Amino acid sequence: MHVTEVTSGLKAVRERGVRSADQVIVFLDDCRYERIDPVTGEKTIRERKSGDVIWHDKGEDAPQLTNAGSKPYREIVIELK
Repeated sequence: MHVTEVTSGLKAVRERGVRSADQVIVFLDDCRYERIDPVTGEKTIRERKSGDVIWHDKGEDAPQLTNAGSKPYREIVIELK
């Protein structure tokens, strides 16, 4: 297992990529971000609350994300090896 705390600054962009492991993501702050679908290019806005948890599968095509909120936000990324 590998655990990382990630902070997404104002307007910060996380580039698209392929997930190298199964992941659990725990949001530590309320947040709002723009997601660009890696297949269709469709842009959507997602909102998460502090304490929300999401799962991603190994090999999944991770979309580009841009912090669209008014402040930075933090999340814990737990990679299961």
